[in-house]
Amino acid sequence: MKPQNAVITEVIHETPTITTLKTDIELDAQPGQFVMVWVRGLDEVPMALSHPDSITVQRVGDATAALSDMKVGDSIGIRGPFGNGFELEGTKIMIIAGGVGCAPLLPLARLAHAKGLDVTTIIGARTGDELLFEQQFSQCGVVSVATDDGSKGHYGLITELMVQFDLTGFDHCYVCGPELMMEGVLDMLQVQGIEARSQFSLHRYFKCGIGVCGACTIDPSGLRVCKDGPVFKGDMLTKSELGKWHRDATGKKKRLS
Repeated sequence: MKPQNAVITEVIHETPTITTLKTDIELDAQPGQFVMVWVRGLDEVPMALSHPDSITVQRVGDATAALSDMKVGDSIGIRGPFGNGFELEGTKIMIIAGGVGCAPLLPLARLAHAKGLDVTTIIGARTGDELLFEQQFSQCGVVSVATDDGSKGHYGLITELMVQFDLTGFDHCYVCGPELMMEGVLDMLQVQGIEARSQFSLHRYFKCGIGVCGACTIDPSGLRVCKDGPVFKGDMLTKSELGKWHRDATGKKKRLS
C-alpha cells in the first residue's frame, strides 16, 4: 500500500487537454489495470496505464490539472497496478475508444497486434485536435475516426460510425470512454445479442483502490469497480447503473445527463 516514488522522465502533450507522463518506473500490468496516483499535497486519483511506464491524463479537475502541469524531474507516488484488466478473446476484435478512454485500450491493441490478431479500432473525440493515439492505433490495424464537430473522420457519434460495421463478425469488442458513449455502445451490442462478447472499462470515484471502502460499488450488483473491475463483461452491465448514475466523494448519487 505504500506508494512508490516515480520521477517524471518525459512529458508528451498529446492534445490540447491530454498529456502523457513517462516515469522511471515500469510496471508489469495487464492492459486495463489501473494505478493510484498520489499528487502530493492535493489528492490521490486512479489512472489507467497507457504504457508500462506511463499514465495519460486529461485536464478535468485540480489533481489532473496539477499532473498536466508537471515537468521533467517532478515526482508522483504510484500504488498498483490494481484491478482486473482486459482479456483477449478470439482472433478478430474491435476496439471502441472515446477521448482519454483510448489510454487503457492502446496497450491492448499493441498486445493483440503482437499476437497476430485482426484489430479494428474506432476512436472518437470532440474535435480532430483532441483525437488520442490515432497513429499508434493505426500501427495495430485499421482505424476509423469520429468527431463531434466533423473536423476529422465521421461527423457525429462513435455509435453512428459503428453502424457501418457488421458487429456480429467480431469475436469480441473492447470499450472505454465517456459513460454515455459506453451506454450507447452496450445498447447496440444488446440489439445484436452479442453483449456477452464485450468488455467495458468503468470509471468511478476511488478512495482505497483495493476494494475495502466500498466507495466505487455499482448498483444493483454491489460489485466494486476497483476490485471486481474496472473491466466488466457487457452482459454484467446491462441492468446496472451504467449511463445513469455517478457518485460524488460523499457517495451521493448524481444522475448523468
